[in-house]
Amino acid sequence: TPNDLTGAAVAVLMTADPAEKCRLTYQYAAAWKEGTITAVGAALPPERPARPEQPPLLAPKEMPKRRYGGVRGRVALLHALAHIELNAIDLAWDIIARWPDAMPKGFYDDWVQVAEDEARHFELLARLLTDLGAAYGDLPAHDGLWEAATKTQDDLMARLAIVPMTLEARGVDTTPATLVRLDGNGDTVTPPVLQIILDDEITHVAAGVRWFRHLAAQRGLDPAAAYADLIHNRFPGGLKPPFNHHGRSRADFPPEWYEPLAVSA
Repeated sequence: TPNDLTGAAVAVLMTADPAEKCRLTYQYAAAWKEGTITAVGAALPPERPARPEQPPLLAPKEMPKRRYGGVRGRVALLHALAHIELNAIDLAWDIIARWPDAMPKGFYDDWVQVAEDEARHFELLARLLTDLGAAYGDLPAHDGLWEAATKTQDDLMARLAIVPMTLEARGVDTTPATLVRLDGNGDTVTPPVLQIILDDEITHVAAGVRWFRHLAAQRGLDPAAAYADLIHNRFPGGLKPPFNHHGRSRADFPPEWYEPLAVSA
């Protein structure tokens, strides 16, 4: 086991195999929680995490259009979600390794927990794929999530604004409609897993909001104005409604921060 948390983070980031990435995530998260690892350390994260040979990574606009319904539609949905969760494991470890000395211990506690949750989500989705005779890597996937990480590696506040508070919050917004559609298709297997993921994602958005407020206070900024500013600069497409107000309020994310940034569909 690495003797500090950033060393653990880098070890996970440098692991290409998804199953091994999950296994190490659980091992290092337990070591941090039990106090076997206590120091944050200062190991530098790689520019990009190691990735398995499959799936091929495409630009978002090159991705084939997803069709819903039938086994193929379900496989495509689960594959896309598994890819997001695999990236999310790395994003959680990356935020730890990239800002090792900036924050109180609670920040690192939160992101270790996020990494562990994302690993569990990946495994749940991978198991559903297996049950359908498919596997992660069978379909192409897009590289948009890691682009968001690259664009925000200069500023922790920007990273929090774009990753948990915008991309993860978007998952909180869109999952309820996906659940309704899957129910309508008679799928009784996928919705319970997506519900687990949704409930956890709300806690991840909450962690983003909490530490964003912390940094805004530290920098003497109004958090709503700071969020708006970062979205304009780093996420120029704006935020897509409809918003899951109930889910966002559970994450303590005030509507006056995000509603003014909505773009008309």
